[in-house]
Amino acid sequence: MKKTIFTGVGTAIVTPMNADGSINYDEFGKLLDFQVENGADAIIVCGTTGEASTMPDDEHLECIGYAVKRVAHRVPVIAGTGANDTAHGIRLSAAAEKLGADALLQVTPYYNKASQRGLVKHFTAIANSVKIPIILYNVPSRTGCNISIDTYKELAKVPNIVATKEASGNMSLAAEIAAYTDLDIYSGNDDQLMPILSLGGKGVISVTSNLMPGEKHDEVALFNEGKIAEALAIQAKILAFEKALFMDVNPIPVKEALNIMGFKAGECRLPLCSMSEEQTAKLRSAMEPLGLVGKIK
Repeated sequence: MKKTIFTGVGTAIVTPMNADGSINYDEFGKLLDFQVENGADAIIVCGTTGEASTMPDDEHLECIGYAVKRVAHRVPVIAGTGANDTAHGIRLSAAAEKLGADALLQVTPYYNKASQRGLVKHFTAIANSVKIPIILYNVPSRTGCNISIDTYKELAKVPNIVATKEASGNMSLAAEIAAYTDLDIYSGNDDQLMPILSLGGKGVISVTSNLMPGEKHDEVALFNEGKIAEALAIQAKILAFEKALFMDVNPIPVKEALNIMGFKAGECRLPLCSMSEEQTAKLRSAMEPLGLVGKIK
C-alpha cells in the first residue's frame, strides 16, 4: 500500500519577484507562512505557477531549500524538478531530496515530448534515483504530451511513484486511473476538484489557494465528511474568481491577484508579462465579492 503524501489542498505557490526580477525571499517567506497558517495541507514549490521554467539550476534549488527551511516540516513541501532531459531531471531531483523536500512533482517532458515507452523509461529512471515519493504531472495542454492509461498502469508498479496531478481535463482518464491503478489522484484544475473527489481523489494542487487556502481545504474536508452540498457551495461561491485566475497565462493573473490582495508578488519574468488594464479590472471585480481586495495589510 502506497503512502498518501497529503489529503486536501496543496498550494502551487507563486515565486514573488523584486522589480529587478530577482526572487523576493522576504515576501516568499510571508506567503509560505500565510499558507501554512491558513489551511494549506502541502506546498508545491517551483512548479508551473512558481515559474521554475525561468530559473537556472542554482536559483531553482535555492528556492526549494528556502521553502523547506521556512515551512520547517509544518506541512509537506513538494518540489517541482521535472525536465525534458532525463539526466537533468535526475540531477535536480537528487539535489531536492538532499535539501529536504518531502516529495517531487514530475511533469511530462515538453517540447521534445516522448513516446509512451519513453515516458515509462524517463519517469522510472528519475524515481529510481531518489527515495522520496513522486507525483506525476499530466498537463498535455502545456507539454503536448499525454500519459495514457496503459502508461499509468506501468508507472504505478514503481514503488515510489505514488500519485498523479491530473490536469488533462479528461475525466474518463481520471476514472481509469482510479479503477486500474493504486495511484492517488490530485486534480490539477481547481474547477474540476469536485469530479476528481467523486472518483476517490485525494484533493487538489491549486492555484486558487494562493489566496484562499482555507476555502480549498474546506472544500475537500466537507466532501470527505459527506457534506457534499456544503462543499459544492464553496465551489459555486469562488468559481467566477477561479475562472478569472485563468483569463491569461498562469501565473500572470494569480500574481496580480496577490498584488491586489496586498502581498508583493511582483510581476512574472519574461516572456510572461503583465495583464492589460481591462483584464486587471475584471480580476479585481471577481475578487471584491470575496473580500480579497486589500485583505493583507
